[in-house]
Amino acid sequence: MDRGNNSAVTDFILEGLTHRPELQIPLLLLFLSIYVVTVVGNLGMITLIGVTSHLHTPMYYLLSSLSFIDFCHSTVITPKMLVNFVSEKNTISYNECMTQLYFFIIFIIAECHMLAAMAYDRYVAICRPLLYNVIMSHQVCIWLAGGVFFLSFVGATIHTGCMLRLFFCKDNVINHYFCDLNALLKLSCSNTYINEMLVVCFSAFNILTPTLTILSSYIFIIASILHIRSTEGRSKAFSTCSSHMAAVSIFFGSAAFMYLQPSSVTSMEQGKMSSVFYTILVPMLNPLIYSLRNKDVKVAMKKLMERRMFW
Repeated sequence: MDRGNNSAVTDFILEGLTHRPELQIPLLLLFLSIYVVTVVGNLGMITLIGVTSHLHTPMYYLLSSLSFIDFCHSTVITPKMLVNFVSEKNTISYNECMTQLYFFIIFIIAECHMLAAMAYDRYVAICRPLLYNVIMSHQVCIWLAGGVFFLSFVGATIHTGCMLRLFFCKDNVINHYFCDLNALLKLSCSNTYINEMLVVCFSAFNILTPTLTILSSYIFIIASILHIRSTEGRSKAFSTCSSHMAAVSIFFGSAAFMYLQPSSVTSMEQGKMSSVFYTILVPMLNPLIYSLRNKDVKVAMKKLMERRMFW
């Protein structure tokens, strides 16, 4: 992405999460551990679904897409963040910053809509089981995934394009651990009103629309669960739903806190803490919540491990 003559700044400095020296190494080890779990969990899930034939269903196709998004989402942010903890002055060039911003927006928007697509898939499976194979056909799954990435690319292109038009003067210290929209808007010496309105409008669409879709799906799902006569069956279904809703609540709640208000209102210190949830913790938690609690996945993992032992 060419900076052209729009900015006097050639490099930014990322402040990171904390300035306290005694916390640098503990935080480095913590977030490095989280990143390793995220990479292993998501790439492992993609591989497991790919090599296990009975997991080649719409539910697991969407799950593998979510794992891919989570892996990319975390990789765009975390490696550069880890450098913060071991370098005295963590710089990032203007072009690198805009590139990080572009891909961050792609994957955070994709995550929002993929979670909604997965909730819709569960609604069809539980509330319309006889029509599941018709409604959630292979072609429909491809269209859903394609739509998710189309929306994410459009949103990222518009946001980043508008950011490239802004002028950055001498202040080049970003009060964040990555190049976030609101943090960059606070640095600009241009009029950011249009950018801030775009952030609020796009965030409202990309957060509220999937949230309403997920809530509607789970209302119908819970209504169907209540008709299950078996107490054990109801308990198991509610347990699964509560786990999914917990992950969704953490992701959308923290994202809404950060983006559904103008940057002038948001405290960047609070924003950084909120960002940790949807950029680092949620990509790690999703494989655990959506996959390891799933009986089919556990069986597939057990069979795969048994085959490797016999090789």
